[in-house]
Amino acid sequence: MATLICPACTAAVQQDDLICFTCGANLPRQGVVDEPATPPTVMQEYVRRDVATASSLAPATCPHCSSAIPDRSMLDCPTCGRTLPRSSGPISPVVLRLSFPTGNVDVPAGTSLVLGRDPGESLVAAAFMQYENVSRHHATVTVSDTGEATIRDDQSTNGTFINGDRVLPGTEARLRDGDQVRLGADVTAEVSLPHQGLDPAAFSQNGHGDQH
Repeated sequence: MATLICPACTAAVQQDDLICFTCGANLPRQGVVDEPATPPTVMQEYVRRDVATASSLAPATCPHCSSAIPDRSMLDCPTCGRTLPRSSGPISPVVLRLSFPTGNVDVPAGTSLVLGRDPGESLVAAAFMQYENVSRHHATVTVSDTGEATIRDDQSTNGTFINGDRVLPGTEARLRDGDQVRLGADVTAEVSLPHQGLDPAAFSQNGHGDQH
């Protein structure tokens, strides 16, 4: 798969990417002629709640000598040679992938994502437009700072399921690597979650709590 350059921030991007994961810019599709070997990634303008965007991770001017910094990726000032300050928090890596038939939905740590057909509420609504049994605001996926993932059914009409078990409306259920999520009757996704954080016992399955 070809590696391309984002025209906005010059970060490396993949041919399948719709949005630059570093800066959130929409990527042009011109010149892409080969069919991708894997489903395209349905990316979105993720900005971690408590972390600045990549374009602000480094200062535009050196705080020591006030000289202009031509490249934000530089570690040392080219004029005075002193170390440039960096943000204390890195951009969140993608830790959860939902592989739908229409493409992959990637979710970084520290973010939430609405799944549904309403483009006003879901940044990935295009992935579900053809499925009438998916509600406009169907469910919300959340990944914690530690990589723990959950899905909440948002009072959907046709239900949200994990491995065939229905998630109770309005409740959160834990997502694990290899799980199968189903929205409505037949919109399924495979869960890829290789970097799980907390003990799975911390969350109950399918919103039923720890009661037996």
